[in-house]
Amino acid sequence: MKSYLKHYIDGQWVESEGGRRHQVIDPSTEQPVSEIVLGSAADVDKAVAAARKAFRSFAQTSVEDRIALLERIIAAYKERMTDLAVATSEEMGAPIAFAQAAQVPAGLGYFLGTLSALRISAFPSSCPGPASCTSRSACAA
Repeated sequence: MKSYLKHYIDGQWVESEGGRRHQVIDPSTEQPVSEIVLGSAADVDKAVAAARKAFRSFAQTSVEDRIALLERIIAAYKERMTDLAVATSEEMGAPIAFAQAAQVPAGLGYFLGTLSALRISAFPSSCPGPASCTSRSACAA
């Protein structure tokens, strides 16, 4: 049985602070397929703090940089589609053929849709302060 007992927080795999182990059961076989650790409130607090810290710099990146990052994510996703299909099948009990033909490609479709939106949208080139640019004309701080 596979074990995934760490959280990815602030760019590194870290032990949980008080989380508990949990078996993932394949609904199609009712057998355990992996073990994970359920995060604690302290884990969430660390992850939120890391996300806030990362947002300050990421909010300043250009659309071109974001496109390049998303392209790398898409390439990695495509390389791991078989692994994703197996994990999806085991965790959801779906037939592997369905996971390969529908579920995993749907995730890829979301990334590709976001990439398309980034390429065709005219976002402001800069926003004052920590901001989120969400439309062609608006920049909400």
